Amino acid sequence: MLPLFRRIPVGSPMQLLLLACSFALAAYAGVRLLADDWLGVALWFVGAALLHDLVLVPLYAVADRALVRGLGAVRRRDLVPYVRVPTALSGLLLLVWFPLISGRVEVRYRSATGLSADVFLARWLLITAVLFGGAALLLLLRLWLRRETKHRPPAVH
Repeated sequence: MLPLFRRIPVGSPMQLLLLACSFALAAYAGVRLLADDWLGVALWFVGAALLHDLVLVPLYAVADRALVRGLGAVRRRDLVPYVRVPTALSGLLLLVWFPLISGRVEVRYRSATGLSADVFLARWLLITAVLFGGAALLLLLRLWLRRETKHRPPAVH
């Protein structure tokens, strides 16, 4: 029985404390969330899971396959993350902030906050441009460093 406990990885006391605190916070949030309308929250959660698994995952797969083929990345698979990562982050931001980006809830947003929702589309486009620009700069830096190491003479020991 003792060798079984030796195989179980146990973190430091600080890691265990942080893990316990995160579980306590998640439990508190779950109780608060489910207190008012537990059926509505459960339906929303199941609906979101079904939408993700049955609609969005196939769309992700088709888009990723098109990206790999479009970049000719069957041979150059190392280029794919420089498009995949900013696309995923931009898509996630669009998914989360879609009602405000599309302007569908502008009246409710203005009445609740007193602020205009006109800035969300421009900010999302700016963040998307920064994400793709940063990925392009990282790719250029990587290609430049690779070229520099190819042209460098071998070190003499």
